[in-house]
Formats: sequence, structure tokens, C-alpha cells
Amino acid sequence: MPEPSPSGGAHPANGGDLLVAVLREHGVEVVFGVLSVHNMPLVEAVDRELRFVPVRHEAAAVNAADAHARAGGGLGVALTSTGTGAGNAAGSLIEAQSGGAAVLHVTGQIDSRHLGLGRGVIHETRDQAGMLRAVSKHAATVLPGADAGAILRHAAARALSVPCGPASVEWPIDLQYAAHPLDGPVCPPVPPPPADPGQVAAAAHLLAAARRPVIWAGGGARGARTELRALAERLGAPVLTSNAGRGTIPEDHPQVVGNFAAGPAGRELLGRADLLLSVGTHFRSNETADHTIPVPSRHVQIDVDGRAIGRVFPATAGVAGDAAEVLAALLDSLDRTGEAAADSGWRDAGIDARRRARAGLRAAIGPYAVICDAIRARLDRRSVVARDVTIPSSQWGNRLLEIYDPATNVFPLGGGIGQGLAMGIGAALATPDVPALIIAGDGGLAVHLGELGTLAQERPWAVLVVFNDGGYGVLRNMQDAGGAPRSGVDLVAPDFAALAAAYDLPFRRVTRAAEFPAALDESLAGGGPAVVEVDVRAIGPAPVPFTPPVTAPGR
Repeated sequence: MPEPSPSGGAHPANGGDLLVAVLREHGVEVVFGVLSVHNMPLVEAVDRELRFVPVRHEAAAVNAADAHARAGGGLGVALTSTGTGAGNAAGSLIEAQSGGAAVLHVTGQIDSRHLGLGRGVIHETRDQAGMLRAVSKHAATVLPGADAGAILRHAAARALSVPCGPASVEWPIDLQYAAHPLDGPVCPPVPPPPADPGQVAAAAHLLAAARRPVIWAGGGARGARTELRALAERLGAPVLTSNAGRGTIPEDHPQVVGNFAAGPAGRELLGRADLLLSVGTHFRSNETADHTIPVPSRHVQIDVDGRAIGRVFPATAGVAGDAAEVLAALLDSLDRTGEAAADSGWRDAGIDARRRARAGLRAAIGPYAVICDAIRARLDRRSVVARDVTIPSSQWGNRLLEIYDPATNVFPLGGGIGQGLAMGIGAALATPDVPALIIAGDGGLAVHLGELGTLAQERPWAVLVVFNDGGYGVLRNMQDAGGAPRSGVDLVAPDFAALAAAYDLPFRRVTRAAEFPAALDESLAGGGPAVVEVDVRAIGPAPVPFTPPVTAPGR
């Protein structure tokens, strides 16, 4: 327990108690991690005072913390060990950066007296701090005599400052066991600077003159849901989204075309538009057909990071600032001038593009439309849909399966396979009142198969749907489409029924799409974890094989 200080307050007894105190300041209740000799005081204090979720791999700890932050809206926290443990977390920290997730990653370190000496101390690695700087938004080291509380508070503030991202703190084990005071105020997140009025005025002028505007909403628009919807309706503008921007306006809104910019309907719409308003998107290559989609010559770009403006597509007018603030200012300007009126029929053109995009995709996936429809009909609008990188996610889960709130849209935006299960567990624990659904392929699930143990132990209300096609389906399709022999894509999958039974997880197997709705009903009714295997080889491939919209040189 914390020891009384001479002033009548309390000093944390060791670093673990200090960490708990800082986490409580930020409303953190759940922490994900892996126990080690180099983080034992931290884990023991968290497990005693908060909820510690012992995942099976350090990468999963960061993935789960990442998704917990995305779904819950707060600070996600992961604890790892030094050396190999911190290295295991690196890939997931890259994903947290890609997804803009507020993650505090606290990792152990060898005794401070051995730092940098290369004496072969167990778990020692060369320049761990440099590695953490490379994969984190912010990285710091607790050194002898340093104010560990201030370092943790500052790291949390950096993680929570827009644009959010992971902040890593390495903490030598001897200093974790030391007593640390916690003095001074909490360090708040740094707000973005106000937008330049001249930039806002230039953007408003272009918007007022547009007759066929299109909006493209990215992940940076998630905090501007009300303003974005109001502006779209004011302009009569169709709304495209990146994968990260899905749900910023609910996808059953008639003006939301969605994540279809690179498809025929989206391309046609962009080709007819006389202005593009992009909000908080970085135009990822896989969402823009390697940046080849047609973009109107007039482009208004809003981004909190001024360096992003014009980086991919030229911007006629750029506004650096918070999306909600800038959009509200644009709305105010249009309302005051009474200008901005889309051509008659432009709103309907967007609605038609929405219809055609969805109809085309439904035809392309054939029987899997039944599965997509069953998922959406049975989940609460507040339910998280966590999707690993797999054919069902990439082909229809990221587009046709409607999302109504960006907090429910959990997907590895960096494109790394195998992160979906841990992300789904983290998100489900942030939303315990509604069921969560996790979509994974057998190949991706094999990357972190051990997290089935976490699913079984923590027992969130989450249904894992495994699409089993015997390997890496996306890459197999790429090789087939390019006429290359199959290499490294056909894998032996486990007996998922036996695997689920080993963990005492309810299990159902689907060999026809028509069987899926009942299987999902039964799985959701249990109120806890469950596994549904969809036998893709029994159902058969989609009528149009999915290949990712990326360029493979030489193919």
C-alpha cells in the first residue's frame, strides 16, 4: 500500500503503485500484458488494483490495448518485458500508429547500472530506446533520479494528443522497485492549434462555388461526426470514406457511398465532381488504386497535420486544424452567406452510386452476402465488428457490412495479418454491454492462435467467426490471377472443433451459407465467447475472386 508522506498525502510504495495512480488519473480500468521478471512490480500492482488481462504474446497486448482505446475512446495500456518482449510489440505499435490509437506502452528494462554496457544481461538488447522511437509516436526512458510520474503522465498526454498514437516508456527493473513520489498536476493532452482564418475563408469560397461536391472522410473525421453530417446534408454531397473513416456518418445514411472510392461507382462519381472536400484522410494506396483514382482539380483538404495537405493529391486550399472546428467554421460561413447549392440531381447521383456499388459487390460475393446480412441483422448498432486481414474482411467486411459508429469499426489499417483476434478481445472488453464479432481467416488466426486462451480465460461476449480456406486466400488469389504457381499459400489448419473443445469454447461449423444465421443466433445467445467455423471450401469461392487493389511489380 502507498506510504503516508510527511505532508499527509501518500507516496506510491513502488513503480507499480505509481503506474496504477497515473492510470487511474486517466480513467484506465483494464491493462493488457505479459508478465516477466522485468515488469513484475508493474503487473502485480495492476493485477491487484485494476483488471490485468494476461495475453499470450506481447504483440497481442498492444493490439488489444489499441482496439480497447479505439472502441472505448480512452487510453489503451499494454505492459511488456524488455528485449525480445519489447521487440515482439514493435509490429503492433506500428499498427497503433497507422490507426491513430492512444496507447501507453510500458516496457521493462534491465537494471539501470547495466544500461548500454553490453554485458549480456538477460533480456538485454542494443538500443531498445531507439527501436521504440522508430515505432512509437513518443518514447522515453526512466533513468535514475528522473521523475517517473512526470514521464508517465507526459507519455499518456502525448498518446492522447491529436493525432493520437502510441507512446512507449522503458523502465529499468531496479527503478520499478523504488518508491516514487507523484507530485504536481496531471499533464493534459495538447490541443491542436486553431485553424488559420484565411485558410478557412479560402476553403469556404471554393465550397460555395461548387455545384457537384464530393466529401471524402478519413479517420481524422471521427471526432467531427455531427459537423460532417451537417455539412454533407447542407451541400447535398455524396460521402466517400476511407476504411478508417467508416461510420463517421452512419452507413445507412442515403448520402454515404462509403469505402468504394476505387470501384467503378466511386471513380465515376469522382470523375463527375467539380470539387473534392477531404477530411482527415491520407489517401492510402490500397484505397486509391495506388493513387490513380480521378480527383477533381479543385480540392479542399482538412487535416490536423499540416504536413499531410497536398502530400498525395494537390490541394487547391488546405486547412490545418481540428476537423470539428474547421467544419463548424465552414458551415457557419455558408449559412451566413446563404451560398452553396448543388446542382439539381447531384444528391440523387450520389444515392445511385451508393446503390450500384453495393449491388455490384453483392453479386461479386454470391452466397457470402447471406453471411454479411446475417451479421448486420443480428448485431446491435453499437457492437464492435473487429476484422482481421482476410478475404471476407477485405472484400465485403470493409465495405458492404454497414458500420454506424466509428468506434465499432476495428481493423488493422496497416494491413498486417493476424492482429484481429487480439484486437477483437480488447474491443469487446471495452464494450461489455453488447456482443462483439471477430472475423478472421485460418491463416491469420494461426499467427496468434494462443489468444484463444485469452478469449477463453477472459470470456468477453464475443463471437469469433473463422473463415477456413486452408491458407492465405488473398495471396493465393493474387498468385492465381498473375498466372504464377502457388507458393507458400496452402497451409494445414487445425481441427477447430477440437481446438475450441480444448478451451471449453462453444463451437459451431457451417458448410452452407444458409446455415450461418442459426449458428450465429446460437452463438450470440450464450452471452460469452464462442467460435463459428465457416468452411469456405465446402461453400465454394465467391463468384468474383478477391485480389487486393495494390500493384505487384512484374505481375
